[in-house]
Amino acid sequence: MLLKKKTGKLTIQLDEMWSYVGSKNNKKWIWLAIDVGDRSVVGVYIGDRSRQSAQGLWESLPGVYRQCAICYTDFGEAYAMVLPSMGHRAVGKETGQTSYIERFNNTMRQRIGRKVRKTLSFSKKLSNHIGAIWNFIHYYNATIFT
Repeated sequence: MLLKKKTGKLTIQLDEMWSYVGSKNNKKWIWLAIDVGDRSVVGVYIGDRSRQSAQGLWESLPGVYRQCAICYTDFGEAYAMVLPSMGHRAVGKETGQTSYIERFNNTMRQRIGRKVRKTLSFSKKLSNHIGAIWNFIHYYNATIFT
């Protein structure tokens, strides 16, 4: 079942968070985008902390967000290089403009054991790590509309 998005102003919040696969020397960055209107996750990319990964997040967004949305981010350099300047707003955490994505990051850390910073339940394989993240995101998006 596809849910129809409300029309009007589109606003998204983007952020990245780290975890590791195999050992703490093998960091993986999860790049996320959340629609402020309904708090659904609309974009995901897993990679390193580079311009290419920011580009991967941008390309994971549906076309309507790439064309019309205002994007709130932190002051990461990669965002400034990838996001169109007209729709990009780099803000500090104190503004509250990235509060939904920061809350989602905390929720992921709480609910996915392998995301906790000091844990024994880490992923040994990248495919398992990605699968756990996607499983949680699909579950999260399915339950916010019920």
